[in-house]
Amino acid sequence: MLYYLHHFHHAFTLLNVFHYVTFRIVGAAMTSLVFCWIVGPWLIEILRRLKMGQPLRQKEEVHKLAELHSGKKGTPTMGGLLILLAVAASCLLWVRLEEAKLVWISLGAMFFLGGIGFLDDYLKVSKKKSAGLPGRLKLVAQVATGLAVGAILLADPTYRQVAREMSIPFLRTASVDLGWWALLFFAFVVTGASNAVNLTDGLDGLAGGCTITVALVYAIFAYVVGNVKMAAYLFMPYVPHAGELAIFCAALLGATLGFLWYNCHPARVFMGDTGSLAIGGALGVVAICVGQELLLVLAGGVFVVEALSVIIQVSFFKMTGRRVFAMSPIHHHFELKGWAESQVTIRFWIMSLLCALLALSSLKLR
Repeated sequence: MLYYLHHFHHAFTLLNVFHYVTFRIVGAAMTSLVFCWIVGPWLIEILRRLKMGQPLRQKEEVHKLAELHSGKKGTPTMGGLLILLAVAASCLLWVRLEEAKLVWISLGAMFFLGGIGFLDDYLKVSKKKSAGLPGRLKLVAQVATGLAVGAILLADPTYRQVAREMSIPFLRTASVDLGWWALLFFAFVVTGASNAVNLTDGLDGLAGGCTITVALVYAIFAYVVGNVKMAAYLFMPYVPHAGELAIFCAALLGATLGFLWYNCHPARVFMGDTGSLAIGGALGVVAICVGQELLLVLAGGVFVVEALSVIIQVSFFKMTGRRVFAMSPIHHHFELKGWAESQVTIRFWIMSLLCALLALSSLKLR
């Protein structure tokens, strides 16, 4: 809404800055960050009073891990609500409403999956068990989200061509026309991204820190493909109004950074599935909207490795009865090998930053 203040720039010249998407990108990031700083303590206290503490896994095979994480028992979960509220408030303030279709799609997917995650967290807390919603129900919700996003984009003449074509990073003009098969591809992207972030959310600040770098990458890509001159210069597909989507990415970046203030070790609150399912789904949807789905594998390299570690562990155990890792996801493997929790988190952050830089290099290396 603040965008429309630029109409009064004849009276106050300074108001003209609200017209520029670059200014609004920075404003969105700062707004969501400050929102989390202000609202965070209040929300954490409410969750604590409601006794929304996350239960710990107590299976025999993870008794050592349970001992390492014993101090986390009772820490409030569902903190992802803070991220969702901060992103929504920031977007409402800073996006240009009539050009924000991609933002509304991303927000809608984020809140829908956040709602599924909230229900999952609530069942865990109320039953005092680590099992919440059945996995199949969450999978159906994720697939449905991807299909819905794809249907909306493919039905819109403005975005149909971008949605149909899958760009290949580092190759200048290479793309694959998926046609209506794009619907299944989008379902896979959203489901994979949502589950990958969910699996990464196992240590204080781990998923949040990795989200920041991925959100930064897609904020830059959204800005580039939303600018017709920059997109042409960098041989990228032009996506109308994608600059507004960069505001959404910036809001997510700021909100996650603000949440990290309370989620860093030792965490005062966990994001829970409320946050991880929503964030992963949102990143998948943004990747689809800017036509850079494959880039998510590179930018979100840590998320991919976390998910692959689980797939490898489960598959190998079913075939041989033995384990590849001490425990999966892989961050727990390093914990059981003697790494301190803060070491694992910071080292994974560093790897996430390197993945982000490599993804950004694809802008010119094509």
